[in-house]
Formats: sequence, structure tokens, C-alpha cells
Amino acid sequence: MMDSGRLGLGRFFLGFALVVGVGLPAGGQTGTQGVTQRPTSTPYSGDLSIFEYPDRDKKLQIDRVMDLLGIVQGKNVADIGAGSGWFTVRAARRVGPTGAVLAEDINPLAIEYIGKRAVKENLSNVRTVLGSADDPRLPTGSVDAVLMLKVYHEIAHPVPTMKVLQKALRQGAKVGIIDRNGNGADHGLNQDVVVTEMGEAGYKLVGTFDFTKADKEDYFLIFQVR
Repeated sequence: MMDSGRLGLGRFFLGFALVVGVGLPAGGQTGTQGVTQRPTSTPYSGDLSIFEYPDRDKKLQIDRVMDLLGIVQGKNVADIGAGSGWFTVRAARRVGPTGAVLAEDINPLAIEYIGKRAVKENLSNVRTVLGSADDPRLPTGSVDAVLMLKVYHEIAHPVPTMKVLQKALRQGAKVGIIDRNGNGADHGLNQDVVVTEMGEAGYKLVGTFDFTKADKEDYFLIFQVR
């Protein structure tokens, strides 16, 4: 059955085309001034092929990740901080032609890269979104699941940013965060900090896992809106 928030792919992508690429002034969304800023890592802007090492699927157990996020045929998924589109293409194959994947990144070169990759790999259910530092710019009510793969520690204003994300979530949507413990500036962020910030943004923790790396250095958290 199609819920009240679900759009057919044709209508979805027509409306989506009206919002993709609409810019905000440099510096991101207004209203973040004065928000306490914890240490963050500089978003990666180098060679995107670094994300494509051969055994990454096995190390991350990405199929298990998608199972836990409810990513199945016909669902709409957001890959926030998509980079090379490594997860995007895997999610696109999982959801099939009746689903969709929104590949979001703040790096225009990544967006261009993913767009070309989707054409090359014949993935017509992938759409790219150029987000900003404080707003992923996803259409309202557009996604059933979100994955943030090693990107949360780069968000300078996580609480307002994750509040904005709520607008894109359908009822019951799951938000997955895979990251590693760290101080924020070392390409990681302690798990308890993520849980606290997501709580302040209006989310509840519904799942905690440590299988995404054999040494248990990484964590995988699942949240839903309270």
C-alpha cells in the first residue's frame, strides 16, 4: 500500500527537480550563529576512489546495515555525505526501480561524480542533491531511511542540521549513523556525544551495533524521531 507521504517516482522526481540545486548564500543556512560548535573534521575533498576498496562491503557488512534500516524494494533512501556514491549504488540496487536513492553531498565534484556513475551503471533510480553544511536539502517527506557513513563528525552544527533533516523523513523512517570514536577533529566522534546531540535534535536511539568493523572501533547507531 502507498502511504500518504509516498509519491510515485514520476511525481517524486518532477517535484524533486524543482528543489535540487537551489542555492543558499555562502556559509550555509542562517540562524546557526551563536550555536555552540564542537570540534569537527574538515569534509573530505580529495580522490573519491579512496572509498572503493575491494573488501569494504564485507568489512562494513553493508547488507546487514541495509536490513536493519529497512531498506528493501520500493523504499526511498538518502545517502548523506555520499562521496563517491559507494553506498548509493548498493542502496539503488536494493530498492529497485520502484524505489529511489537521493545521493546528497556538499561537494559539487562528488555530485558530478555520482551523476556520471549512475548513468554508467544504469541506475535510473538515483538522484543527486547538492546540500549545504547545515541543510541536506532533501524534499519534504521524501525518504524512508537515511545512512550517514563516516560523515556525522564533519557536521559543525549537528543539532539544527538534524532538526532540518526531520522534514524529509516519512513516518517511521530510520536514520543510521556509522562512525568511529574520536574527538570530532580526528575524523571520529565519541558515540555518547552523537547520542546526546541526536537527543537534543528530537531523535530517540533505537539500535546500537558494533559489527561494522572487526576491531569494534566503529559503531552503528539507529535513530527515529521521537
